[in-house]
Amino acid sequence: MPSLKEIKGRIGSVKSTLKITSAMKLVSSAKLRKAQQAIGNMLPYQSALQEMLSTLMAHRGPSAQFTEERPEIQSVAIIAFASNSSLCGGFNANAVRKVLETVREYEARGVRVTVFSVGRKMIESMRKIGKENPEMPSDPVALSGSPEYSGAAALASSLIQDYLEGKFDRIELIYNHFVSTGTQTVTRETWIPLKVESEVDDYPAPESESDTEVSGYIVEPSVPELIEELLPKTMRLKIYTVLLDSQAAEHAARTVAMQTATDNGEDLLDELTLEYNKGRQQKITSEILDIVGGTMK
Repeated sequence: MPSLKEIKGRIGSVKSTLKITSAMKLVSSAKLRKAQQAIGNMLPYQSALQEMLSTLMAHRGPSAQFTEERPEIQSVAIIAFASNSSLCGGFNANAVRKVLETVREYEARGVRVTVFSVGRKMIESMRKIGKENPEMPSDPVALSGSPEYSGAAALASSLIQDYLEGKFDRIELIYNHFVSTGTQTVTRETWIPLKVESEVDDYPAPESESDTEVSGYIVEPSVPELIEELLPKTMRLKIYTVLLDSQAAEHAARTVAMQTATDNGEDLLDELTLEYNKGRQQKITSEILDIVGGTMK
């Protein structure tokens, strides 16, 4: 049985840890609110832009350059998102596990895989298996810590160019999607080639519509030129949106992890305090019995 001094030391240690976890929970909660606002403001804009692009493609026909699957997949790029720090539950481990599963899946088919890691934890994990890619057009640590459109656009533009040059036949995204504070789901989706909804593919363009008028809207200068402008912009915006989504998921995961740690610490503190009080009471009782026994003699 541990001595009272040891128990008292453990109580002090738990109290110190509780101060840290409580502070981290408050900080993560504040960052989560900011991240939620950022992704909440971005999603309607991205959805509207995507809907506009789909409508134009329905009228003009999707761009084969970005929407058609290549007949043979020989090389795949994966953009994998994680955080720069730990203490966020299974946030990083789940993303890394999904990346490893995807890499094994492609390599089993003889497909060459290149991983573009965003976030220090993903970089470290990919370095261990020899998949670290030093040719990142943007700072992967800065992208994860402070997402900015310029960095996301630089990464997206570089990969779009690689795809057009035939360096990659498919580019996928793997990240944690923010659902709610208590739920973050690891998501794997294809970025290029673009997936155009089937109803958009099958939607016939009315005969009355021209390259300057679509569904009652006047388009300037023309539908093809607008598609040419919107397509890369929408693709770049997707990378930025995923960065914001992953960051919101990270702060949510850390908030929950620190809340759980704080709750467990408080339970442990109660148990140690009870054990200390019992030990102290037992010691006092023993001393009283010794005194009573000595008096009777």
